[in-house]
Amino acid sequence: MPWLRTSDAAEELACSTSFLKRNRETHGGFLIAEEDYILGASKTAPIVWNTESCRKKFHYRGRRLRDAESAADQLLQELRAVNA
Repeated sequence: MPWLRTSDAAEELACSTSFLKRNRETHGGFLIAEEDYILGASKTAPIVWNTESCRKKFHYRGRRLRDAESAADQLLQELRAVNA
């Protein structure tokens, strides 16, 4: 079952609970309410997380960051070669 409470989801995803919470769209992140997490019915109810969806989004974001870093490294090497 992919829907887990914050502490269990963090353990399942090998991250901290604060990392999960910081990555909600309401806090400038990329995890979407009702898709990646669901708020509880009360202020003190736990947030539950769709770990399958979160895992896919973590992977996608990680892949994009690595691709961008690789492209930047390649551009830097080309600029160094031109200026050499």
